[in-house]
Amino acid sequence: MQTAIKLDMGGARVLARGAEFRVWAPLARELVLRFEDGRALPMERQQDGNFAILAEARAGDRYFLQVDGNRPVPDPVSRLLPEGVHGPTEIVDPTAFPWRDQAWRGLPLADYIIYELHVGTFTPQGTFDAVIEHLDYLKKLGITAIEIMPVAAFPGRRNWGYDGVSLYAVQASYGGPAGLKRLVAAAQAAGLAVLLDVVYNHLGNEGNYLRMFGPYFTPRHHTPWGEAINYDGEGGEGVRNFVIQNALYWVSEYHLDGLRLDAIQTIRDDSPYHIVEEIRDRVKALAAETGREVCVIAETDANDARLVRPKQLGGFGLDAVWSDDFHHALHTVLTDEREGYYQDFGDKRQIVQALNEGFIFQGEPFKFWNARRGTKPEGVPLPAHVICIQNHDQVGNRARGERLRPLVSRGARRLAAALLLLAPETPLIFMGEEYDEDAPFQFFTDYGDPALQKAVSEGRRNEFKQFRWTEVPDPQDPETFSRSRLHWAMITEDNAMLRWYRSLIALRRQYVWGGERTCWAELCEGNIRLQVPREHPRIMVLAGFPDRSEALPTPPYWREVLVNEEDGYFLRVLLPKEF
Repeated sequence: MQTAIKLDMGGARVLARGAEFRVWAPLARELVLRFEDGRALPMERQQDGNFAILAEARAGDRYFLQVDGNRPVPDPVSRLLPEGVHGPTEIVDPTAFPWRDQAWRGLPLADYIIYELHVGTFTPQGTFDAVIEHLDYLKKLGITAIEIMPVAAFPGRRNWGYDGVSLYAVQASYGGPAGLKRLVAAAQAAGLAVLLDVVYNHLGNEGNYLRMFGPYFTPRHHTPWGEAINYDGEGGEGVRNFVIQNALYWVSEYHLDGLRLDAIQTIRDDSPYHIVEEIRDRVKALAAETGREVCVIAETDANDARLVRPKQLGGFGLDAVWSDDFHHALHTVLTDEREGYYQDFGDKRQIVQALNEGFIFQGEPFKFWNARRGTKPEGVPLPAHVICIQNHDQVGNRARGERLRPLVSRGARRLAAALLLLAPETPLIFMGEEYDEDAPFQFFTDYGDPALQKAVSEGRRNEFKQFRWTEVPDPQDPETFSRSRLHWAMITEDNAMLRWYRSLIALRRQYVWGGERTCWAELCEGNIRLQVPREHPRIMVLAGFPDRSEALPTPPYWREVLVNEEDGYFLRVLLPKEF
């Protein structure tokens, strides 16, 4: 990917002779570069808060940074931490990988069928290279984009990835930078876009040495994890650059097709130019220069239409948001769960509204918050809502990490899949969902700090008191991680749920893609009728629940192409007879 946009992130840069080291450390009085071979080289302080030095070094060499005589720590801009988050930085030459993707231009959001996966539990090996072995399976399923949960270096070998502490370092146990590049190259060669989940709302605790270098955090704002990242206070310009350059780094060095920004409602920024909007603008500028489609998606529970409203209408112009309301409405109807954040849901009319409008709460009182939630979705096309029936949050943030399989009947799961995959919104499938994986996806960590080990175990138990879930697996127990691995032996040609998903995705790709991506959903005698698009529909879904008064009949001039009646649920997918 050749571009005139140069990354300005610091770290080690390999040159023809030696390497240049640059570190933003405005709080440091002195900074010493310490190599494993014993060399200790004082770095030169510059007026912009950076320290720099040109030294004899090459790819593969390892080093620490020593701030003001304190304990040596890794470089804040490390591409690889081969010995973990407390170990030395290894120099990586990003130009060494042989990219051959000149013909790849990415995919538009309208073509996305997203498959979310966690590298560590997706395969027994838990590596990027092992994911490559299953790309043909995903392609045959009909997936068009894979979304990888965070890979920034985290403590230990087991973690969801949201406790990352070194934003530029690719987790070594997954395969490091070279492994991620091999995965991206192989996926794109197979026609699959690759999205990466990135976390800019907080950093983990263990191995987080950023406070030694600069004003990365501020007491002016607080988040669920403590002090907020400093995007708008004194010294915030350097912090913003650190994060913006990270977003550009993933797109430039790893040729990624998109970023999913985690929980942006917890990013605190009162500046006129919000960091999320600036990330979007800088990433889109890079994409335009390279002639590629690069998608920027935000996760938020705020139902904030401004995020995806076009720039000319005063919005941030992001491509999409994770839109939780569809999941919550459908989940509560199917499971009858009403605790915690589910207390505001449970009416089938809400499913219909989510299908028609994306957001259910558009400024109405939200009991769980004891406040109003959401905005009107005007100017937000339905494909800009990423919806799901399972994802890492909704499965893994249950105490025992249950998927839908042990919670509802197979007839209910098939109905849910049809509403997900035949709606005009952008669907996301969580790994294993498509073949009815029976393993849970539980919350797991591998902290080395005894205080954090105790805190995460106790905190996890306290988190679920409002749900009255008493059995909470210990995140630090290696068995919690092992239980969460997929069972690939379940994937066979006679797996009924897998055949169901393949059929639905095939119908989506033929009759939902293209043209107008609108719909009309309505509740009729306890049934849901969905037609896409709203006018002159190409496909219709009739979904019936056990409490319905009677099943909806097939309308004249329509024919059934997919039918399921099971456990009191019925599902009919119809096409006009001329098709």
